[in-house]
Amino acid sequence: MEKKRKEIIVTVIGKDEVGIVARIATTLAESTINIIDINQTILGGEIFAMTLLADRIKSRLSLPEITERLQDSVAGMSLKVTVQDSEVFQYMHRV
Repeated sequence: MEKKRKEIIVTVIGKDEVGIVARIATTLAESTINIIDINQTILGGEIFAMTLLADRIKSRLSLPEITERLQDSVAGMSLKVTVQDSEVFQYMHRV
């Protein structure tokens, strides 16, 4: 049976600035990666924190390539971007 999704977890944390979500979403769309779920908040009025679940089944990019593109999209902003395979993430964080 063919797998219908190749899910990744993307986290972005750092100083809040205008356009973070737009830059990340645009980069994912340009990389043929579909956002499935997204959660973002502003902590203490200045710390931006976002976690999103995305499907990269149609993308030809590797995880390091996706990470590099996302990091490049927010270059110059005070942010840390990480990308993890969702299966690995779930395995590492199971209770």
